[in-house]
Amino acid sequence: MLPKLFPVGPFFIPAYGLLVAAGVFLALLLVRRMADREGLDGEHLFDLGVSMVIAGLVGAKALLVFTEPTFLDSWASAWSLLRSGGVFYGGLIGGLLAGAYYLRKYKLPFWATADLFAVGLPLAHAFGRLGCFAAGCCWGRACHAPWAVTFTNADAHALTGVPLGIPLHPTQLYESLFLFTLFAFIAWLYPRRRFPGMVLCAYAALYAAFRFFVEFLRGDPRGGLWGLSTSQLIAAAAFLLGAAWLVRGFRPARR
Repeated sequence: MLPKLFPVGPFFIPAYGLLVAAGVFLALLLVRRMADREGLDGEHLFDLGVSMVIAGLVGAKALLVFTEPTFLDSWASAWSLLRSGGVFYGGLIGGLLAGAYYLRKYKLPFWATADLFAVGLPLAHAFGRLGCFAAGCCWGRACHAPWAVTFTNADAHALTGVPLGIPLHPTQLYESLFLFTLFAFIAWLYPRRRFPGMVLCAYAALYAAFRFFVEFLRGDPRGGLWGLSTSQLIAAAAFLLGAAWLVRGFRPARR
């Protein structure tokens, strides 16, 4: 794996950051293009996306600190926090809060905007998980499957703590493959949506179901409660909300 692409003076270009930036940029371009076709203001939605990305980064790191308080033990740990990706669900919550504020401030249609962003989100996330694999973070449990991966890069261990020389589940690749597939399905579903919010809720329910089960294969510190990780608890809530809204949307209207 290659967490450091090449040096720039005393710093370096991280593979994780580059892949995340590429995924976010492609997703925002897609959302902007689709918005123009839907009669919405693509420029405004692009700006909305940028504000959600910034809030998402803050939320991802905030939830990481909540699940792993050791990041606050020293200045060195706090500095490593800046180089860490964070927890996806924290980023999702932060992004949604920023999006809700932006939507209210500029009076943008909530469900139409949410369905649009639900198409781009799994694409950006899939690239992010490839970045996780390159950096070594979000690693899996030890296993002896034929497709197990073994990290050997000392930089990866120093930056993320991934164990070296041990065959592990490539949970980052499991998730990236699923997210690319989910993106294809959501893009297919979008023009066939039956009611406002259907695309967002389908994305939330499907990703949450997958995330809940893939968490059992994760080997990095997870935090949590009742034997479940923090991400599993959030995934369970997201699945129930998404599934309930889908059932409500498909239920025949009462007289």
